[in-house]
Amino acid sequence: MKADKRETLNRLSYIEGHLRGIRKMVEEDQYCVDVLKQFYAVQRALNKLEAVILRDHLASCVVEGMRNGREAEMIQELTELYDLARK
Repeated sequence: MKADKRETLNRLSYIEGHLRGIRKMVEEDQYCVDVLKQFYAVQRALNKLEAVILRDHLASCVVEGMRNGREAEMIQELTELYDLARK
């Protein structure tokens, strides 16, 4: 998270705020459809955050690892991430 740290922190703040809002909506027995709409907004924000972090990792850590002769380690790491994302 080198180049996009500010963007990452901003996205996390947005997600945290939305989650607090969802909690309040549930506590106040808000209409389920309205709660779900907010939930979907959080899911989209998490997906965008994932993309930012992954993009940064690929552009920095993976490239650096490959240059330093750690190809097998980088491939294993990326395979593990891929497997986790598919669960």
